[in-house]
Amino acid sequence: MNRIPALPICCPLLVLFVLAACGGRQEPAETPETPATTMETAMPAPPDTTGAAVWAYLQEVGYRDNWARWPGKGELYAGQEPHGMLLTTYLNPAAREALTARAGTMPPGAIIVKENYMPDSTLAAVTVMYKVAGYNPAHNDWFFSKHLPDGTLDRSPEGMALEGRVPGCQNCHGGRKANDYIFTGALR
Repeated sequence: MNRIPALPICCPLLVLFVLAACGGRQEPAETPETPATTMETAMPAPPDTTGAAVWAYLQEVGYRDNWARWPGKGELYAGQEPHGMLLTTYLNPAAREALTARAGTMPPGAIIVKENYMPDSTLAAVTVMYKVAGYNPAHNDWFFSKHLPDGTLDRSPEGMALEGRVPGCQNCHGGRKANDYIFTGALR
């Protein structure tokens, strides 16, 4: 009968010590097929170019809680028409990175949300600029929308829903074409 030699009592303890030191389990290595989970990979797919989809996306990502405010502006900074007397502006990660890197232009997927407040700090509207590759080349590919506080689209005096290639937004922001249609802060 073959006998397995008895291991000294310290060997099983050594194995337990090594396993405990390694944390007991090992994370799988990151490969191109299995990227690490990050805020970016956990984010929902970008919205399509409708005001309703943009609003739903903003609610889903919780832009107020999860996106940065415009650097140096804080909450309820002084604004001007047509946006309101007080403003709070949020940048998604792509827009913030382009702004802080002074990239010259915002990349596709960049979203800027401007909350427009009345002088008494009542939210009057939420305006959005969303950069979508190929969407609107004549206006640097910006999609614009203006929402009432409940998320419904605001309308022009003629009854046009304020989403997409909004003439008033395009014309006004076109004055800042060299800064990728952005009024606040320089991108270069």
